[in-house]
Amino acid sequence: MNTMPGPSSFDTSAEPVIPGEVLESIRTLIRWAGDDPDREGLRDTPGRVARAWREYGRGYDEDPGGHLARTFDEVGGYDEIVMLRDIPFQSHCEHHLAAIVGTATIAYLPAGRVVGISKLARVLTGYAARLQVQERLTAQVAQAVWDRLAPRGVAVMIEAQHGCMTGRGVKAHGVSMTTSRMLGCFLDDPQSRSEVLSLMNAAR
Repeated sequence: MNTMPGPSSFDTSAEPVIPGEVLESIRTLIRWAGDDPDREGLRDTPGRVARAWREYGRGYDEDPGGHLARTFDEVGGYDEIVMLRDIPFQSHCEHHLAAIVGTATIAYLPAGRVVGISKLARVLTGYAARLQVQERLTAQVAQAVWDRLAPRGVAVMIEAQHGCMTGRGVKAHGVSMTTSRMLGCFLDDPQSRSEVLSLMNAAR
């Protein structure tokens, strides 16, 4: 029976209690890599790694879409595209646990309600703080905005570099991956799609 606490069992507001089996697993990985976990420079590394991974996985302890719960409808009749450009984020790929580092652009066409711009960034960083693939991250951010704000259209574009490609395997440095997700009028209406893509590409 697995008795190891899951992510939600930890109080992230305090120093986490790290199960001994987690620390030993990291020590085993250090040995597997060819080093000695008992040497001075590595002695405290298992604890540091464990605490870092609790931080990397903080997105499991929240509902990222919940950041969009508070909206505003006093916008002076504004009904054009709202776009937040070049939001930096870091995630980790679920295949190699390697870093994914990039930026996202999130746009929506409001239908009477808007949200504070920092909340869009919080949705992104909430989903990014989980083990991810870029395609799913893109879709999750777009779907959260669509479900919570009920806008006329949503567009998300993410560009990122993947440590599993730059630091191992093919070691292709400087290569980035771009993904996008369109919903509503940005998917169905060619003119709206062209307008939002033009704004997104201008940002790049």
